[in-house]
Amino acid sequence: MDPNALLKTRLIGQIFQQHYSWLCARLSYRTGCSHSAEDIAAETFLKVWMLPDPTAIREPRALLTTIAQRLMYESWRRRDLEKAYLQILADVPEHVHPSPQEQLILIESLLAIDRLLDGLSGQAKAVFVHSQLDGMTYTQISERLGLSLGRIHQLMTQALRACYLGLSE
Repeated sequence: MDPNALLKTRLIGQIFQQHYSWLCARLSYRTGCSHSAEDIAAETFLKVWMLPDPTAIREPRALLTTIAQRLMYESWRRRDLEKAYLQILADVPEHVHPSPQEQLILIESLLAIDRLLDGLSGQAKAVFVHSQLDGMTYTQISERLGLSLGRIHQLMTQALRACYLGLSE
């Protein structure tokens, strides 16, 4: 085995042994569910494993907490998005419902768009969604949001730039 890989395995194994139970307890308290806590803790350690230089870790608990919180928020965000999607789907006649596979693709696509637009203002997100998902014209969006047409163009440019930059990474 490569000496660097062996060092990485030992180091992360040591961090795991010292902090896994602590992290699970902390996450269980935050989520109210030990199963969710274990899932998030496992995913947290997977993220730690993927770090390019785990020898640079000086404060393991701070790092684990930060990664776990981000994963937890992402999980909550996904749950909220799925819930909103299912509420909208409930208003659609059943004979035109997408298949379960199509529903999964739609939810994954919405999550990807949400990640691309992360960091933008609520107005920029709303303009993008109304334009690209609702099929509204800029004039309709302007009237709906009470913003000038010029501002709609600015916000759409911001949203499209965020998508472009996010996809090019």
